[in-house]
Amino acid sequence: MEEFVGSGSLKELLPRLIEEGWDDVPALKIINSEDMDEMGMSQQHKDALEIRSYLHDRALLQYGDKLEASGKCLPELLSLSVADLSSQLEMKRGHVARFLDRTSACATDPPPVSHSSLTTRRNTMVSSNSIYRKDLSSLNSGKLKSMTRTPGSNRSYNLPLEQSMASFKIKEGHVFKGIVAAIPADPTACGCVQPPPILKILAPYSTIENISVQKLTPEYKIGMEQLVKTKTPPMKSSELWREKPAIFLCIRRPGCIMCRAEAHQLYSKKSIFDALGIQLYAVLHEQIETEVKDFWPRYWGGVVLFDRSKEFFKALGGGKLLKGKFISGFLFNPRAIANYKRAKTIAVDQNFKGEGEIKGGLFIVGRGKSGIAYQFIERNFGDWAPLDEVIEICTRLQVVKLISSLF
Repeated sequence: MEEFVGSGSLKELLPRLIEEGWDDVPALKIINSEDMDEMGMSQQHKDALEIRSYLHDRALLQYGDKLEASGKCLPELLSLSVADLSSQLEMKRGHVARFLDRTSACATDPPPVSHSSLTTRRNTMVSSNSIYRKDLSSLNSGKLKSMTRTPGSNRSYNLPLEQSMASFKIKEGHVFKGIVAAIPADPTACGCVQPPPILKILAPYSTIENISVQKLTPEYKIGMEQLVKTKTPPMKSSELWREKPAIFLCIRRPGCIMCRAEAHQLYSKKSIFDALGIQLYAVLHEQIETEVKDFWPRYWGGVVLFDRSKEFFKALGGGKLLKGKFISGFLFNPRAIANYKRAKTIAVDQNFKGEGEIKGGLFIVGRGKSGIAYQFIERNFGDWAPLDEVIEICTRLQVVKLISSLF
């Protein structure tokens, strides 16, 4: 939060923002015009928030103070030439390209209005809350733009949600028949190394129900210690989703640039998951305190869990760990290289500490004993579960909950 606000005009509002509950970045980014007026925000404050939200979505917050100090609003900044952004605002050329790319992979908001609408833009600010409502309404279209592939198939396809998920039975004890998803993987090293096989079926609920996990961090709030000093006792994993559904992001290595970028991308949608009643957890299979400290809360502000026995990771691999080699699985794998380049556009730091061959993935687990609704497997190094799929599945879980309450 402090990094987001910076040293600009929003800093003077920070105590009031915290007092009113706008105490984390996802919450602040969905504040609407009415709440801004209630907070006494001036046009300068609103322009600053818009600029910093745009920069945050593109991992360019290091330019927040300088862009705000220019006195220009976001549409005016976006109308500047590459040369002006480089010379006047000292923005690196690669960062200029990302700043001007309104369809950037790290971006979550629609493009701002054109330069011709500057006057209207200043008087009528498009709030992130309206964007958020648009994100949720788009989920009701029923069209799941899937990047998944059935393991063993040689083609990608759009997988209708109605086909891939069993029709929900609104009964106590119903077990979901969810989706197993993975990005396609091709032979590497000139065809000499075949991609690792993956299972076609979901991990049985019993494989994740009784995993012993330990909380390494809480959900981050302003002013708390940067790392939990008192170790919490191990707990059974099913306690985490007993009351509410949960997403478990299984991190291959917290210092990996691709893992950090994926975590940042997923956690940036926290406000949507909060509205859907979905909890967020990151799962590590290795506990290195310095790595946890570097990872949280900069790239992931949610709870971080330690799975000492690696059971979540084994469940992704059908009972055994999925592993890949650096040379054959990364250097000679075009998809992994593309994933690395995608992560570099978010400009996160990286290191090479810890074990990095055990592949991760993602689970969405329904409330109680309803089962696994979605399982994504990191087949190539750096594969991400498509956000539209993840949000769609979570939306359907919320629909099931609402319908259940009517009976």
